[in-house]
Amino acid sequence: MRGNELTRSVLNLAILAAVTSCVGCDDGKPAIVPVSGQVLIDGNPLDFGFIRFAAPNTRPAMGRLDSDGRFTLTCYKEGDGAVVGNHRVAVMAHEPLSGEQIKWHAPKKYSNYATSGLTQEITKPTDSLVINLTWGDEKPPK
Repeated sequence: MRGNELTRSVLNLAILAAVTSCVGCDDGKPAIVPVSGQVLIDGNPLDFGFIRFAAPNTRPAMGRLDSDGRFTLTCYKEGDGAVVGNHRVAVMAHEPLSGEQIKWHAPKKYSNYATSGLTQEITKPTDSLVINLTWGDEKPPK
């Protein structure tokens, strides 16, 4: 009988240890929510490029712009979204032409977090985020 009690006690401790070690188990990643939306430039869809969101000390999220300027962000796996928090935003909308020539579909300043002036707080899932860009005093390419 004593051996059975010991075996049962060890088994109970093993089960307890397994259960308590999994309390709060996660994959170690920060909270991520689905995020999609549209990029507009002077009120029209920006139909070329990528958008990138970066929160401090986390992996950035990125999405390709489609012909309607729409995007869906990906952080770890396709379409999973972005980390909850405040993000710096950059829009890379340029394409190489021939040689050293580059066609900018949006002003160059938006392609860098430091100069874009764009920020976005992500607090919950959204499919209607709108990022507004402008050519301002620059002339858009013909």
